[in-house]
Amino acid sequence: MSQTYQPKKRKRARAHGFLKRTSTPGGKKTILRRRRKGRSKVSV
Repeated sequence: MSQTYQPKKRKRARAHGFLKRTSTPGGKKTILRRRRKGRSKVSV
């Protein structure tokens, strides 16, 4: 049996990256919230 998580950098960035976040209204809110909280990494 293999592990479920097979990480790929490109796929991760395309799904959860900064450009994907900023392309939707909800994503913009997410980034805003994380900036307000003072996260060192706002997105992938």
